[in-house]
Amino acid sequence: MQHRIIVLGAGYTGAFAAGRLAKRLHPDDVQITLVNAEADFVERVRLHQVAAGQDLKPRPFAEMFAGTGVELRFAKVTAVDADAKTVAVTGATGPETLAYDTLVYALGSGWTDQGVPGVAEHAHEVASRPGALRLRDRLARMDAGQTVTVVGGGLTGVEAATEFAEARPDLHVALVARGGLGDWVSPKAQEHLRKVFGGLGITVHEHTDVVEVRADALVTADGRTLPTAATVWTTGFAVHPVAAAAALETTDRGQIVVDRDLASVSHPDVYAVGDAAYAIGDSGSPLRMSCASGIPTAQVAADAIVARLTGAKAGRVPLGYVQQCVSLGRGEGLIQFVTADDEARSGSLRGRFAARYKELICKGAAWGVANPTYGLPARRRRLAPAAATTGSTVKALA
Repeated sequence: MQHRIIVLGAGYTGAFAAGRLAKRLHPDDVQITLVNAEADFVERVRLHQVAAGQDLKPRPFAEMFAGTGVELRFAKVTAVDADAKTVAVTGATGPETLAYDTLVYALGSGWTDQGVPGVAEHAHEVASRPGALRLRDRLARMDAGQTVTVVGGGLTGVEAATEFAEARPDLHVALVARGGLGDWVSPKAQEHLRKVFGGLGITVHEHTDVVEVRADALVTADGRTLPTAATVWTTGFAVHPVAAAAALETTDRGQIVVDRDLASVSHPDVYAVGDAAYAIGDSGSPLRMSCASGIPTAQVAADAIVARLTGAKAGRVPLGYVQQCVSLGRGEGLIQFVTADDEARSGSLRGRFAARYKELICKGAAWGVANPTYGLPARRRRLAPAAATTGSTVKALA
């Protein structure tokens, strides 16, 4: 019988992993099912561009995976039972239970209100396509001179603020940062950030904590009230809640604890990749939630699965960092070179060249997902006899 591999989530990591597995395993021996709620790929790293009014190239999964042998299942994952090796989903035909032999968990993360009052009711997010589209509609309806305030001074917040300011110079754009503006980059890079922000007319509230979000204002920890017509919340991510209820060993943040092969330490037939995984990089530090972590973890997991099932030897893909790529609107950018554990080095690229560099990175990531099997060895490995399993793939719930 075929070995049943289910991949949950078709973001950068899940789609990449499914394609790599399809290219490296013989279709007579495995059945690979990719489960995702939406029918086309979402370029999450560009959602601030969507919110600013830009349209992205459609990437339907049916076209991306045509001819690969990957079965597509468009459904929402509602539960995982790691002990029973089943996944509960709800799709167009109702609830179903999918049985697996190997599971790749790539459900990723979404936004979080960090427990701050008023965020859920009054703030917008750019961590999902629906959220970006809602914000897009809100910005389109804003009048000249009104204020849009981005809360969060990390990569997402910086990119969103500069994108909005460039696309809508008639609006007043503000950024609220808990630390200093760009205090995670080198001094020259930080200087460049300040120059770009100044040129775009963005107001920056540094070393400021927001303790409440209202419909028309933000309340800060030092008692100030900052008027705003729209608030964009970018203070961090929360992982999908399914893993914590799946009998898998997770951290207090809900990430699945994995070994160097990205296999769950409590259930070795489950591999977690991307934001869903609590993985330790080669430097000894946990990997951060990011696309830069996601693709390497997906490659490691896919290669480890192939090695386990076929008896082949997996290569060792590095788990660490080289750079942080930041778009500052369409014409400016910042490439901060970092150590393997993500600490800023002195070197950086700035300006238009950095903007083009970042654009190539984004295009390359999307192209790699849209062409998941390109460039891999044509020979598909047969499974070792011990990997053969039995059992039906799908059982309808009564």
